[in-house]
Amino acid sequence: MIKGIITATLMLLVMTVLTGLIYPLAFTGLAQLLFPHQANGSLVYRDGQPVGSLLIGQSFTSPGYFHGRPSEAGEGYDAADSGGSNLGPTNKELIDKVARRAEKVRELNGLPPDAPVPSDLVTASGSGLDPHISVAAAYLQVPRVAKARNLPEEKVKELVDKNIIPRQFGILGEPRVNVLKLNLELDQLTP
Repeated sequence: MIKGIITATLMLLVMTVLTGLIYPLAFTGLAQLLFPHQANGSLVYRDGQPVGSLLIGQSFTSPGYFHGRPSEAGEGYDAADSGGSNLGPTNKELIDKVARRAEKVRELNGLPPDAPVPSDLVTASGSGLDPHISVAAAYLQVPRVAKARNLPEEKVKELVDKNIIPRQFGILGEPRVNVLKLNLELDQLTP
């Protein structure tokens, strides 16, 4: 019996060191070596200061910026509290929330009360942190952003076109636009 306890204790210690220390350190080092940008959170810098991550959405509310998806993560895009609302499609609270958001999107973008609104501008993603919007959602916002920035709509549309991320491997997902990247390039165009 004592031999069994000693064997089990040694096995616990070996596995703890192997899976709790060696494995994480090896893969962290490998990630830093092979993919340093991604391993460090895909941070974006402006003037040497981090302004965000390409992987986590941010709240942009000014009319001169493209707006991202709504967030259900904590107080908005809180990575420590990520998650969706978990409300089903027939839930009255969700239906009312989506209707209010659609009304706000129409109002902000000068659309008629019955104009269709891309679903990603009124529904949060499963994580609540999605940094991308659909191409249709970006195009819908072009006139508002162009007017607020005093730019020709065509120039802003060209910027959106330049920032379209195609389907992964040509088949996975939908074409999309990273809101942070688009807004940073917009700032370079007109600070």
